[in-house]
Amino acid sequence: MHLAKYVSVIIASTIKFIGGPLTGATLGLSWLETSICTTFGMMLSVIVITYAGAAIQALVDRYRKQRPKLFTRRTRFAIRIWKRFGLMGIALLTPLILTPIGGTALAVSFRVGRGQLLLYMLISGILWAIIQTLAVYQIPGLKGLFIR
Repeated sequence: MHLAKYVSVIIASTIKFIGGPLTGATLGLSWLETSICTTFGMMLSVIVITYAGAAIQALVDRYRKQRPKLFTRRTRFAIRIWKRFGLMGIALLTPLILTPIGGTALAVSFRVGRGQLLLYMLISGILWAIIQTLAVYQIPGLKGLFIR
């Protein structure tokens, strides 16, 4: 049943973007089906975090035992990306480094408009879904590294 395969790719890419192409290749979907489902999975995370981000943050703050450190290596990295490249930089790095949830949470923390955030993440998601899916499907030996 293709629906179960699609849902598997979507769920895998909501958490870690590369999970979508790897899951799609494993399940025998075409590269186009995998790319579409991977993009959809990322955007599902982006939409949930964008619209529920404030409520999730309030919940985390309510149950957090101590205040987090303000300047860590990770926050300095995020601020450098934001200052140099803005939302476009965050969107382009989200599928590669930041994960859909992390990249969206970072963008929301910088108070980016929802419409602009969704557009940039969609463009980035489509671009990286195609690149990563084709890499997994086409580069000889790469598929064998991840899939047995």
